[in-house]
Amino acid sequence: MAFLTYILLAGLALGTQNRFSPDSLGLAASSALAWLLLEVLSELLALHLAPGASQLGPADVVALAGYKYVGMIAGLLSGLLLGSAGYHAALGWSCLSIFVFMIRTLRLKLLAEPAAEARSQLRLYLTVAIAAAQPLLMYGLTFHLLR
Repeated sequence: MAFLTYILLAGLALGTQNRFSPDSLGLAASSALAWLLLEVLSELLALHLAPGASQLGPADVVALAGYKYVGMIAGLLSGLLLGSAGYHAALGWSCLSIFVFMIRTLRLKLLAEPAAEARSQLRLYLTVAIAAAQPLLMYGLTFHLLR
C-alpha cells in the first residue's frame, strides 16, 4: 500500500510542477521497484552468506524494506504542502526514525542468539548496513520529485 501511495504522490508532485507524463510515472514506479528488488535480493544474499542461521525470511525482509515508503510519503506530502524546508525536515526525521527502527528490529532478529565473537560482529555490521541503506534509498527516490 505504501509503495502504491508513493507512486501516486510522485505523480501528484510531478503534476504540480507541470512535469507529469505517463512515462515519468512509469519511470518512477519501475525505478522504485527495481531498487526494492535489488535491496531485498542483496539482503537475502547477505543473510544467506552470513554465518549462523537467521530468523529473517524473505517475507520479513520485504516487509521491513517496505517501511521506508511511509517516510518517503511523509517527506513528499510535507514538500508539497510546505516546500523544500518541509520536505527536508520531514524526510530527515523519517530517515532518523527508520534507521533507529531498523537497528532495533534487526537487532532482535539477527543478534538474538548467542554466537561466537566473529559471527556477532558480522551480524552487527550487517544490521548497520541494512539500516544505513534505508535513508540513502529514501533520499535517492524522492529528491528529484520536488524542485
